[in-house]
Amino acid sequence: MKLSIIKKIIVFVVLLMMAYSLTAAETYSPGVEKYHRVWNHLIPRYTKLQYAGSMGFMSVGTGWQYGSNHQWETDLLLGIVPRYSSKRAKATLTLKQNFMPWNVELNDRWSLEPLACGLYVTTLLDNEFWTKEPEKYPSGYYGFSTKLRANIFVGQRLTFSCDKNNPNKKVTLFYELSTSDLYFISAATNKYLNPRDVLSLSFGVKIQLF
Repeated sequence: MKLSIIKKIIVFVVLLMMAYSLTAAETYSPGVEKYHRVWNHLIPRYTKLQYAGSMGFMSVGTGWQYGSNHQWETDLLLGIVPRYSSKRAKATLTLKQNFMPWNVELNDRWSLEPLACGLYVTTLLDNEFWTKEPEKYPSGYYGFSTKLRANIFVGQRLTFSCDKNNPNKKVTLFYELSTSDLYFISAATNKYLNPRDVLSLSFGVKIQLF
């Protein structure tokens, strides 16, 4: 009799544990999916290489795209400034925001983005430059930072789809015309400057694998 009661208790405990496990799994599964979904959004979607553009002779980095039609992009780029007349080469770091409002399908492989625009901030990774004016200079002697530059740009893009079965595998060629805050102020206050003096032309390639 006692053995029968013990068996029933064991069966009840096992069933209770199974029910709890199923409930926990149902609760845990959405949490896991949300966790993976968040981390998936943090994974960079492409690699980008850009020549010139007031962010170094050559810059390379990665980025993220979002929006209903992937019309927004955020880039993080590391650039190099050769020595030229200075003592050593310098590195730059750029945070860039891109916006492409339209995408025109030319055929099943090629597409055109007739307008790409945005802004970016570039900093020189060198202690010789400063964000706040040093005390050794009279107040207002320099009206700008030598370490940070804000830029705006416009351009166009041409994209080739590498795999018809995978629309995420693409190579994009682009060009941009940009100017910095310093150049813009100079152009507004100096009538002798022409567009060539304040605009920078750059070219680049974006490689998207997934």
